[in-house]
Amino acid sequence: MKIHLFGASASGVTTLGIALAKKLNIPYFDSDQYFWLPTDPPFISKRDPDERNQLIKTALSKTNHWIFGGSSVSWGNNVFPEFDLIVFLWIPPEVRMRRLKEREFERYGSAIYDDPDRIKKYNEFIEWAAQYDIDPKASGFKGRSLQVHEDWIKGLNKEALEIRGDFSVEERIQKIMKFL
Repeated sequence: MKIHLFGASASGVTTLGIALAKKLNIPYFDSDQYFWLPTDPPFISKRDPDERNQLIKTALSKTNHWIFGGSSVSWGNNVFPEFDLIVFLWIPPEVRMRRLKEREFERYGSAIYDDPDRIKKYNEFIEWAAQYDIDPKASGFKGRSLQVHEDWIKGLNKEALEIRGDFSVEERIQKIMKFL
């Protein structure tokens, strides 16, 4: 079983991935571990794409069953073996942005309000994340967006399970288990 979970930042991919991996007793691989170099604070330096792709290919090749969480639609061809199940998560923007702000506070504390460098990074990240649900044709946004994800799903040679709405982790797992 090779499962790919993806969605916008704070849509619940990592939380669901960890819970589903525990339920199925298979490993969970998070895209952030491969996309970003380890730094303190985290998420400062991107990893070289060739190195990133080789690292994830090597990690996934060591087991026959796994869950990969995160958007990898632009990582290139031949990085991943064919997925047995692709799950797209979408939650309402106001819920997602509230979760995202809470997560950033948990991660960085009052530095997002007190430290000038962290304030700048926080505001840039929140602004970037808020663009996800806006039509990129209207906004000119070039980053990861709902439209990019929906276009990627349309280009798949298989059906993707789309879970749209603010569901609990358990409700999402139940939907996935019915699909397996």
